[in-house]
Amino acid sequence: MKEFIQTLKNIWSLKELRDKIIFTLGIILVYRFASYISLPAINLAEVGDLLEHYKNQGGNKQGAGLLGLLSSFTGGAFSHASVMALGIMPYISASIIVQLMGMAIPYLQKLQKDGESGRNTLNQITRWLTIGVCLVQAPSYLTSITQLFLPYAQFSSAYYVEPNSIMFWLPSIVILVAGSVFAMWLGEKITDKGIGNGISILIMVGILSRLPEAFVQEMAVQNGKGGMGSIMILIEVIFWMLVVLLAVVLSVAVRKIPIQYVSRAQARGGVNRNLMQGARQWIPLKVNAAGVMPIIFAQALMFVPGLLTKVDESNTFLAGFKNVFSWQYNVLFALLIIIFSFFYTAITIPVNQMADDLKRNGGLVPKVRPGKETADYLDDILSKITLPGAIFLSIFAILPAIVHGTFVQTDAFALFFGGTSLLIMVGVILDTVQQINTYLLNHHYDGLMQSKLSRTTGY
Repeated sequence: MKEFIQTLKNIWSLKELRDKIIFTLGIILVYRFASYISLPAINLAEVGDLLEHYKNQGGNKQGAGLLGLLSSFTGGAFSHASVMALGIMPYISASIIVQLMGMAIPYLQKLQKDGESGRNTLNQITRWLTIGVCLVQAPSYLTSITQLFLPYAQFSSAYYVEPNSIMFWLPSIVILVAGSVFAMWLGEKITDKGIGNGISILIMVGILSRLPEAFVQEMAVQNGKGGMGSIMILIEVIFWMLVVLLAVVLSVAVRKIPIQYVSRAQARGGVNRNLMQGARQWIPLKVNAAGVMPIIFAQALMFVPGLLTKVDESNTFLAGFKNVFSWQYNVLFALLIIIFSFFYTAITIPVNQMADDLKRNGGLVPKVRPGKETADYLDDILSKITLPGAIFLSIFAILPAIVHGTFVQTDAFALFFGGTSLLIMVGVILDTVQQINTYLLNHHYDGLMQSKLSRTTGY
């Protein structure tokens, strides 16, 4: 505990790091404040929480669970009809599209290799594509609000402007697009002047903002009639901490491939071979190299099976795909995650390029020939570690459905026991802590250099 307190003092004593943290917290406050500003055409005081209204006015539990899942990534802005309802997710979608297109379009491949100028151009393309995604998602969001969650016939007092008029649609679409672009700008400002990856931090903050409310709801249910009391709350908290620990393990687990760099003198048969064995290093291949991307891809496709219920609404098997906690939904969800884990790992880990770079720099894997055999060896190792990683990731993704109804009673709190939400939180926190540690180490190194300089110069 003393070391932790001392670390906090060291962080606060560093003016540059302190300013970055304060700036980041300020941007987060602005983002959270904007998420509570409702669209001008909707009377938020009349509506309250759309999710609660939808459940109270006869909306089914399956639809409410789906809305809660979407709302969790925007910190409630989605379900509050906020100007930030789309949040940062259009930018994430645009980034994924650009990344996937980069493997098929030569121009984008060239930009990826052009260094800083290429990255700036790719960022500009992503920004414009974000606006395009917003123009598609904004009308869809307004349609879901006006027809599914807040039908005008039942909630006419919730609208200042009739939702069928152009005066409702045009300003609302413009404001939603502007809100998403503003969120993107805030994220980029955190990345430039704050600490951590700004886009990821905003997503994490949106997810974390729902945790206290979800926990209070769970406590109310467990301590109410039919609940199991405080003992079950304690069990849930302990189990949740164990799940967080497993998420950390999944995020940092790697398979180290030993690499031997042979010196040029040794390669030419130089003398004193024992002293010139080369530098031993490692290639860290992550067990979960794809991160949360397979879950995101799988969730994007899981809306399709739900549409099949319109073909036969009496079919109970198809109806299960509309419930994020049903076994039908989660079996298909797990299979898609395993498939996308292999797919995304294969397209993002260039084993052939890694083998060529090793050969060019005089590196080799012990007992494996450079070139194609090294590429095949890396690909084989990657396939072997990806399978258990994909299975573990799929189990982790469907864990909310497993705990829901067994000992966790509320939908909102069950979503924090795995899935995309918890993996994003753990990944962002680990990345931010790593950046803070880097600042501390660099400051320690600079301090040693300054003390040596002062001793040699006498100042």
